Amino acid sequence: MSDRDRIQIDASVCGGKPIIRGTRVPVSIVVGSLAAGMSFEEVSFEYDLSDADIRAALAYASDLVGQESFHVLPSRAA
Repeated sequence: MSDRDRIQIDASVCGGKPIIRGTRVPVSIVVGSLAAGMSFEEVSFEYDLSDADIRAALAYASDLVGQESFHVLPSRAA
């Protein structure tokens, strides 16, 4: 199963948020848990996910950030 196959978006599940397929665990919870300092092992145990599920969540988040457009705002003179 590829990373893309592990992520599911369904309007009837978790309000359409991206989740790990076969669970109700949002990608944002996985990424947020890792950002807060949890290890792969802790996230895996807490949410009953495989390492591949966790890597898929990170890859999905990376893809989203890579698609973002950022615009520098002009400085305001004091």
